[in-house]
Amino acid sequence: MLEKTLNLPGPDGEIPLFVTCPEREGPHPVVIFYMDAPGIREELRDMARRIATVGYYVVMPNLWYRWGGISFTTNNRPAAEQEKMMGLLKELTNEKVLSDTRVMLDWIKAQPEAAKSPMGCIGYCMSGQFVISIMGTMPEQFLAGASLHGVGNITDKPDSPHLLADRISGELYFGFAEDDPHVPLSEVDALGKVLKAKGVAHEIEVHPGTLHGFVFPERACYVKEASERQWERVFSLFRRRLAGAAARAA
Repeated sequence: MLEKTLNLPGPDGEIPLFVTCPEREGPHPVVIFYMDAPGIREELRDMARRIATVGYYVVMPNLWYRWGGISFTTNNRPAAEQEKMMGLLKELTNEKVLSDTRVMLDWIKAQPEAAKSPMGCIGYCMSGQFVISIMGTMPEQFLAGASLHGVGNITDKPDSPHLLADRISGELYFGFAEDDPHVPLSEVDALGKVLKAKGVAHEIEVHPGTLHGFVFPERACYVKEASERQWERVFSLFRRRLAGAAARAA
């Protein structure tokens, strides 16, 4: 495996990137990994490495770079940390992430290990909404998106991700927890109806006996069986939509 860290000049400062890919048989289809709210940590780097080991060029930006690249406790988070994290969530908009993504795409074009073919993206928690926004805003560049217990998919704001559904040309996978106060099942149902009405290729799966964050091995709520099922779905999606496209572009 190859991996590196670097700082990429962005719209509001330098974006720290973690990049990993296989040593051989490149170039590889690109997957952008969007972090969850607690921020960049070794747990996320290991998840990015897992994607890379099966043949992808994975780029993971620190989305908190505008606020010093901060990270937060994942278990038993103190109240002061929770308050600060929730404040940042309100400041990190879809447009800011889209702007950061455009900068990353320009950089990726120059990387010899990255295939010049449609890309994938994966987002967790706060970044699930960004996956929809990116797929809808850049439909030619992104053909596969995975959103795991993603929040903010349908809101009453003018930049609500679901409003871009009719522009999506790729395929989406959504994995939700059965018991999630951040994403009630009524919202999951509403999202499914929107995607179906707009003709978006997608799968929505609610995993029994799970809580928000169940995919993270270091979380107290981790459920291994459900987490491994998520990996199976994600890798299947990426194979369908990215591997073949990369082979044709080679």
